[in-house]
Amino acid sequence: MKPALFRRAALAAVALVSFSQARADQADFNAVGRQVAIMLQNSHFARLPFNEETSRRFLADYLKQLDPSKMYFTQNDVDRFNELYGDSVFKMLVGNKSMELAKDVHGTFKSRVTTRGEMAKKFLKEEELDFTTTETVARKTDDLPWPKDDAEADKRVRNMLKEAVLSEIVVRDLQSKMAKDQGKPDPTQSEVPPKEKVTLRYERYLRLVKDAADEDIADGLLQAVSRSHDPHTDYMIEREASRFNDSMRNELVGIGAELRADDDGTTRIMGIMIGGPADREGTIQLRDRILEVDTDNSGTFTDIKFMDQYKVVDLIRGKAGSTVRLKVQPAAAPAGETKIVVIPRGKVEIKGTQASAGILDTKSADGAPRRLGWITLPSFYADFSNSRIRCAKDVEGFLKRLVDEKIDGLVFDVRDNGGGSLEEVRRMTGFFIGKGPVVQEKTTLGQVKASDSDDQEAIYKGPMVVLINKASASASEILAGALQDHNRAVIVGDSSTFGKGTVQEALDVSKMLPFFSARDGAGMLKLTTRKFYRPSGSSTQLEGVASDIVLPGPADSVEFGESFLPRAFPHDSIKPAPGLEPLDRSLLYLPRLKELSEKRVKEDKDFTYYAEDAKRSEEIRKKNSVSLNLEERRKELMELDARLNARNAERRERFKALAAADAEKIKLSKITLADLASGAAFHAFDPTKETADYLRRAKDPVAELNDTPEWPSGLDPIKREGFNVLMDLVNLTKAGEVAGQSGKKD
Repeated sequence: MKPALFRRAALAAVALVSFSQARADQADFNAVGRQVAIMLQNSHFARLPFNEETSRRFLADYLKQLDPSKMYFTQNDVDRFNELYGDSVFKMLVGNKSMELAKDVHGTFKSRVTTRGEMAKKFLKEEELDFTTTETVARKTDDLPWPKDDAEADKRVRNMLKEAVLSEIVVRDLQSKMAKDQGKPDPTQSEVPPKEKVTLRYERYLRLVKDAADEDIADGLLQAVSRSHDPHTDYMIEREASRFNDSMRNELVGIGAELRADDDGTTRIMGIMIGGPADREGTIQLRDRILEVDTDNSGTFTDIKFMDQYKVVDLIRGKAGSTVRLKVQPAAAPAGETKIVVIPRGKVEIKGTQASAGILDTKSADGAPRRLGWITLPSFYADFSNSRIRCAKDVEGFLKRLVDEKIDGLVFDVRDNGGGSLEEVRRMTGFFIGKGPVVQEKTTLGQVKASDSDDQEAIYKGPMVVLINKASASASEILAGALQDHNRAVIVGDSSTFGKGTVQEALDVSKMLPFFSARDGAGMLKLTTRKFYRPSGSSTQLEGVASDIVLPGPADSVEFGESFLPRAFPHDSIKPAPGLEPLDRSLLYLPRLKELSEKRVKEDKDFTYYAEDAKRSEEIRKKNSVSLNLEERRKELMELDARLNARNAERRERFKALAAADAEKIKLSKITLADLASGAAFHAFDPTKETADYLRRAKDPVAELNDTPEWPSGLDPIKREGFNVLMDLVNLTKAGEVAGQSGKKD
């Protein structure tokens, strides 16, 4: 994986639920709204009272959710909504009138977006944009007042469009320069002009608002009401609920392709999963464009141009064994040439988020051989209807293989792991501590329940490091916190984890509706019902789990974590869990580990770069303005390019030496779930071919301009330092054991 200031999210696989069509048995969203309100009142942890104050909160959050940049609603609109609904949103919810409110507010929003959309398209087509002024726009709009009138709202939209065009111009300038410097074709030559590109992007947004169905309108209101309680309580319409369940199962039903929304309004195939339905059918190829979708292969196509990407995915998705018909424009065909492709849908494993493991073979400074194992867990996945799909089962299998390989230490990597099943983390923690408390949960009534690991001996008892970052959340924090409280592992990474210390339950709204009600599409309420606490009694809420050894990292340069989310609960503590008997903390050798790590970090250029980027990002945040001056923006971007070029030149030389040293000192091997199932041996780890066995991905000419060298041996600075800390811990542990043995008397 290449170094970057930010981790880029992968393209969404075609993996979601079917787009809901209008049907006679569709649930009444007024009834759904009433039931959601009742469920929130009766079961939410905070037991937020439904009164005039919370009603105003619901409305304010709803308006902000629809118009976060405050470009469409005017102060007059907001005043009208407050006068009509400000004190009565909760009454309308419980009185079966939520859609009256939602349709009025969303209808006004749609009208404003349509009106400003026409203005915007005319502005982009006819106006000669002046980029020589000293104008600026706010980077963050949270504190902006609503526009006082249409004229001010129009100005904000124009500034937004102007900034988008300016960004496109300067980025293209940079891409052209990079292509020229590297002797590569200029990828910008085949793109539409900047103003036209921004117009096309805006067209997609306009269609999204215009095409909103009743379920989308209800979704917006009920999401806002739910999230007004806390950041993790959420209402989901049917397709969103199915998407959530797919992510938990780590398995989906679809055609096995990755899609990207292109600026011309079409949807492009950017990845094909090897052995998946689309790959087996064999017709569609990488970079083909999907123009229309016949979701049930009935002969009726839906034009998906400028359609919201999630809805495109929903149209393509369906039941296993059913077929979908696609109208496709082949990438290699002349413009206007299309073909029809019929693909049977099937189950697809999300292999990119499965657990994996490996071994780093090396030697200590005195020449003694060391085997350092590692396990990477991207999420705490579990299919509650199929015991075969459980991350604890997968990790158990990997751990037993690593123990059989006689590893001296273990790195457990839960960076970017946003959590998942609470039961899986409870099981998993026992693999390292044996019998003991893992997590405590407190209900809204103050009742506390402590949960222990399963009654078992630990599978692995040796030295252990857990890698975390700011994106390690929820179940990851339970694991890291429990191991830290038991003095079982050294936590290494960002200053702390995300800070999510609440438990959610997914409740089917349809089951709560009156007996004779229509129920289809009623959706799901993900409801915060409990707070969880570490065995020590400290909540992970807001504060997260603090690293024992803090490393500078990419997350230091972004505002990320529970403390930055609206309506977040406070941090608190309860009594330690019964039966908590921590190991001797001195056996973690933390003072010495910190001393050795700090010396390496101080001498490591990449950690210096991370710290520099964090400082620069903080300055940009405080400034909170973006220039609309072309020369100023070009200067900023060229300075960034020069800085990255200088870094990459330094990295190429340093990485060359580091790779040569790795070739002499370390050997990396890996094992996957497929290997585990077949009993295959560990195989050589090649970071450049990580997805090659399950995914074919299209080349991206723009992405290929990034000439940042790959991390040597696939070890980014955080993971490499994690292994260094583990090596120190192994050596100190073995030295301590020798000293302990020599000190014994007969």
